[in-house]
Amino acid sequence: MDSVSTDSEAPPDSPQGSKLRAVGVAFGVALLGFLLAIPAGLLVATAYTTVTGDQIGAVASLGVSMVSLQGIAFPAAAWLYVKRRGLSWDYVPFSVPDLGDLKYVVGAYVAAFAALYAISALLAFTSTEAATNTGATTALEHPEIIPFLIPLQLLLIGPGEELLFRGVIQGRLRERFDAWPAILIASLAFAPAHILALSGGPTAVVVSISVLFVPSVLFGYTYEKTGNIAVPALTHGLYNATLFTLMYVVVTFAPGSASEAAALLAL
Repeated sequence: MDSVSTDSEAPPDSPQGSKLRAVGVAFGVALLGFLLAIPAGLLVATAYTTVTGDQIGAVASLGVSMVSLQGIAFPAAAWLYVKRRGLSWDYVPFSVPDLGDLKYVVGAYVAAFAALYAISALLAFTSTEAATNTGATTALEHPEIIPFLIPLQLLLIGPGEELLFRGVIQGRLRERFDAWPAILIASLAFAPAHILALSGGPTAVVVSISVLFVPSVLFGYTYEKTGNIAVPALTHGLYNATLFTLMYVVVTFAPGSASEAAALLAL
């Protein structure tokens, strides 16, 4: 992906040019994103209580978390990294997806759900439990908010997470690694990032994180092939939005199976 290659800025024998440094920077930027979510969350929560006069309950907390983390903290971390290196936003190339891009969106979307189906069947066959997604649990308890969560996946979650983890982190790794090592390492940073949204025993959490690695690799692959951050952002958003849509359909028409639908979001 020549759009993220900046070898001329750091010779391979320089400290910045080392592979170990690239990995350290990648995970450091990911950590920065979560650290920035703390002050962002405080600001968003304060704004919410000031405007509404209400206390922050489970539903509001979910919204505050999404806005502060994916909407503010992750883009801020990406901006700080780009600014720190004296780069422009051209470092994370963006354009409206064309037909060539859309074939990768469709391919990765179908592959992600095929993998989800296969993994779900395997977990059921082996009686292996995954962790519970706290956001899915909140949505299940308050299904009226699901229609609002669906567009947020496309407008906030997909773009925010992909900007940081694919645009900046995978982009930085790509400067020093070949395509697949960069994709895999970026995915290793991405999957554990969801640990805060998971609840359950250590084994269940590890299972869910391992499963999340699969769509993450697919998102990274689309970015590598297209050099357009809009592609993984759209793919990610569509994937998440479809999961919430399926949950809403199940909750509405087959409430007895709602817990199974919620379990999909932990994967």
